[in-house]
Amino acid sequence: MKAYGVNELRKMFLEFFESKGHLAMKSFSLVPHNDNSLLIINSGMAPLKPYFTGAEKPPRTRVTTCQKCIRTGDIENVGKTARHGTFFEMLGNFSFGDYFKHEAIAWSWEFLTQVVGLDPERLYPSIYENDEEAFEIWNKEIGIAPERIFRFGKEDNFWEHGAGPCGPCSEIYYDRGEKYGCGKPGCTVGCECDRYMEVWNNVFTQFENDGKGNYSELKQKNIDTGMGLERLAVVVQDVDSIFDVDTLQALRNKVCEFANIKYQQDDAKDVSIRLITDHIRSATFMISDGIMPSNEGRGYVLRRLIRRAARHGKMLGIEGNFLSRLSETVIEGSKDGYPELEEKKEFIFNVLTKEEEKFGKTIDQGLDILNGMEEEMKGKGEKVLSGANAFMLYDTYGFPLDLTKEILEEKGYSIDEDGFKAAMEEQRVKARTSRKVSNYMGKDATVYDEIDPSITSEFVGYDKLSYESDITVLTTETEVVNAISDGDKATIFVEQTPFYATMGGQEGDTGVIRTADAEFKVEETIKLLGGKIGHVGYVTKGMFKIGDKVTLEVAPEERADTCKNHSATHLLQKALKTVLGNHVEQKGSLVTPDRLRFDFTHFEAMTAEEIAKTEALVNKEIQANLPVVTKIMNIDEAKKTGAMALFGEKYSENVRVVSMGDFSIELCGGTHVANTGEIQAFKIVSEAGVASGVRRIEALTGQGVFAYYRNVEEQLAKAAALLKAGTHEVCDKIEHLQAEVKSLHSENEALKSKMAQGALGNIMDKVTEVKGVKLLAAALEGVDMNGLRDLGDQLKEKLGEGVVVLASANDGKVCLMATATDGAMKQGAHAGNLVKGIAQIVGGGGGGRPNMAQAGGKNPDKIPEAIAAVAGILEDQIK
Repeated sequence: MKAYGVNELRKMFLEFFESKGHLAMKSFSLVPHNDNSLLIINSGMAPLKPYFTGAEKPPRTRVTTCQKCIRTGDIENVGKTARHGTFFEMLGNFSFGDYFKHEAIAWSWEFLTQVVGLDPERLYPSIYENDEEAFEIWNKEIGIAPERIFRFGKEDNFWEHGAGPCGPCSEIYYDRGEKYGCGKPGCTVGCECDRYMEVWNNVFTQFENDGKGNYSELKQKNIDTGMGLERLAVVVQDVDSIFDVDTLQALRNKVCEFANIKYQQDDAKDVSIRLITDHIRSATFMISDGIMPSNEGRGYVLRRLIRRAARHGKMLGIEGNFLSRLSETVIEGSKDGYPELEEKKEFIFNVLTKEEEKFGKTIDQGLDILNGMEEEMKGKGEKVLSGANAFMLYDTYGFPLDLTKEILEEKGYSIDEDGFKAAMEEQRVKARTSRKVSNYMGKDATVYDEIDPSITSEFVGYDKLSYESDITVLTTETEVVNAISDGDKATIFVEQTPFYATMGGQEGDTGVIRTADAEFKVEETIKLLGGKIGHVGYVTKGMFKIGDKVTLEVAPEERADTCKNHSATHLLQKALKTVLGNHVEQKGSLVTPDRLRFDFTHFEAMTAEEIAKTEALVNKEIQANLPVVTKIMNIDEAKKTGAMALFGEKYSENVRVVSMGDFSIELCGGTHVANTGEIQAFKIVSEAGVASGVRRIEALTGQGVFAYYRNVEEQLAKAAALLKAGTHEVCDKIEHLQAEVKSLHSENEALKSKMAQGALGNIMDKVTEVKGVKLLAAALEGVDMNGLRDLGDQLKEKLGEGVVVLASANDGKVCLMATATDGAMKQGAHAGNLVKGIAQIVGGGGGGRPNMAQAGGKNPDKIPEAIAAVAGILEDQIK
């Protein structure tokens, strides 16, 4: 048997199933499309769910894919064992109501034994215990002896996911030999050891589960088979684990090279090597699909993976930032199957570097916070860090529990691990309850799910704003109906429509649908599965019924304004790449008749100069009257033209390419102006950050720009009137007023300081001693917190060594301040705990560091009582 490489095996599998009439589809993005039940694609069948349920027609009834997948359920074990990983590739062949068990089983056997060349004597099938049909096929058709066919129960060999399609499985195991076994006498297929490895799983989807355990036979039976590519490579290359197959080994070796160490010489280091090897693959693929590090959802999964890898790099002694250099090896090893990695490599490196730099700073901040927590424990005489504090370090600063534990153990402290787990569980529950309720398909169940999947719509509105077509479906908000009448809220579907449905960031058209005696106001146009376009709104007069011929009229002004804004986003994207650099990628957009919004990757705020340059460049191309030309072409041809594509977007074979002169070329299905001159003018009104590494520009075009400047003129005129000046004098007037305010502020501060000094009187007469520590505790009147702090510093200076506590009634509230010198702290004085103790008396709270603290309160009448209590609290503190 030849030890084929990972890239060879992928190609062999896809070509084999193509030879059996399957359409080889590219891997879908890791970001689920229209599926709230998943954060990240975790299996080969997940992105194909609409085809399995019949909600959408597949491009062919036989499909094969190699799907990139991520599973994070076992993230804590990654690295600790050689079998756990987060990223893997799932090879799959799928039948949507086409072939069933006979072909699926025969082809899996043919591929493994004849194409790959595995020894048939070392392969063992398993079946669901009651699946006699599968047993007969394996035994009679493939010729496997009955004692070599293993029967397993529902837990192992029946695939189901709550309510919905389900069915029995048949797996194929490979005997890797005694050297991988546990050596126990009864060791055979199904043993937990590494000898018998499952390489193939045929799922026969033949039943429907109603969610209550009742099964009915499906009309359309499906085949969903899967095989982990890396697992197959382990068997074919006869290596210990996934970390030893060719592509992962190259990556693992690169980690060792960076750390200047060898694999399998130190168990603790091996854990880090494996963890980094796995996590950098996941991170590279996630970023290539447009996922950005953040504090929630899939962005949080990515951030966690990057930070774990970065920390383990530090533990191995790797100097400086290394993840982007390591990512290069991931791309090199996987670009054959995933060309998007090569296309996006500069962007991937940029995101990894920025996140690693940010973690470098965060880890230092976290250490500062941890030091503060240690101080607090020391002050309270405690030896255990609370679970809530440990979780805060983990959640906010990316400190894994073992890192916090390690640092504390060196200083004789421990962690409340049960409290940490409870805080973690609380967050998980919050995350679970915030996830939307979804049906089997993972999206919110709606009335549209009841429409016949074969019904579709065609958009004909690129060059038409009015069109005649027949109504195919009508729905109210709750049911599919035959007719709708005056006042009904409804959705109308027709065969062909000039209405653009909300898609690709462009807001859908509004307008009117009419017959001779009925009218329907379209408030929004939506795109649904299977290419259906829904016109959502309400009947303003008359009645509509299925089969009616209607005239559909798009609101012309709104469409024209939307086109201006959409075309401007294309000019803006190219301008941003020109001004800021090629790392700029579109992360989202919103185009409405009133404005445009454009989100893009960039790692810092744009300067005023960059914004002005970008705006000027867009306006220059508007004035150049560039022709806007659209062409339909093959995706590969389109890429050769240099057309910009959207992240994570799944493009069909033929795509629409929109060119604006030689300036901008993009793949786009939206509507545009015929000539950039129609945009008239472009104005950026804001630029801000919306997520880590993502900026947002809001802008206006055409009449929106003129309205913006009219408003600016009105505001300037109002400001001039208030200043009693001409518009040309406004700046001089403001400068004059600012100078006056500054002068009055200084005067005011000097008076306040004088008053505070006056309020002191002979305050030094009030100094007492508590166990040999000088204490000055006094009440003042009308001094704010800033004043108290200044006075505290002055009095501490006069005192030399000791503790100062001041309280002041100010506007019906209480301000408290305590400060302690180094000598007093050495004897046990703690300003934070002192203030906390007396704040309760005045109906408030607060605290702070051992050397300085402040608090507030609501009861000025209780100030004398609070001052009287200071000596007793200090006495308890002094050793």
